[in-house]
Amino acid sequence: MPDVARAITLFWETKDRQLKYSVDTSNRGAVVAGKQLDGFIDLLRHIGRSAGIPDECMFDRNNYLPGYFRSSKDWDFLIISPSGNLLVAIELKSQVGSYGNNFNNRAEEAIGTATDFWTAFRENEFPTYGTPWLGYIMLIGDDDKSSAPVRNHCNHYQVLPEFDNASYIDRYRILCEKLMTERLYTCSCLIASSDKSSYRDISDQLSISRFINSLNGYLIGCAGEFNG
Repeated sequence: MPDVARAITLFWETKDRQLKYSVDTSNRGAVVAGKQLDGFIDLLRHIGRSAGIPDECMFDRNNYLPGYFRSSKDWDFLIISPSGNLLVAIELKSQVGSYGNNFNNRAEEAIGTATDFWTAFRENEFPTYGTPWLGYIMLIGDDDKSSAPVRNHCNHYQVLPEFDNASYIDRYRILCEKLMTERLYTCSCLIASSDKSSYRDISDQLSISRFINSLNGYLIGCAGEFNG
């Protein structure tokens, strides 16, 4: 999938630029670096265009949606129909290194964001066309530290057996699978990458192709929102 390959390349190139300018105290580093996952935004826009979604209905800046437990949440990518109905909301995340420090934070963010969204949806905080399509994409580093088994903390009670000898890649797989099982996200995707020329799906269920097909099918089903 060439668009995915391009997104992976842009991720690593942007990350390298950010590291290069990390000692720069001016704003130049941030301007030169850009956002690491912008290539995936381009991919999502391509999917939308292929399904007949006009560019002006796709948003990747200042995407604040009302919340329930908090005032609002800034999503990475939204599709809103000309009539104002929210159709799609997608969150993009990555983690390369510092797995022990950040995995729990990423898990809590994903769970909390979806819980807040669906509660706000229940309370009719924003107009929708049926049930919105909620997506979660995680890009994780494919390296020795992410692939090695992680010790569980069982001071008082045992953890679930699926976490025994699980690496951080395994833990992200378990997280992403359960996010869909519990219907917190319509579709979730987990990609591992070690450099700009390589990436792999962690499982068929969490593959980028499945994510794209699910989103495309939903958007085709929403065609009436754009043909009226």
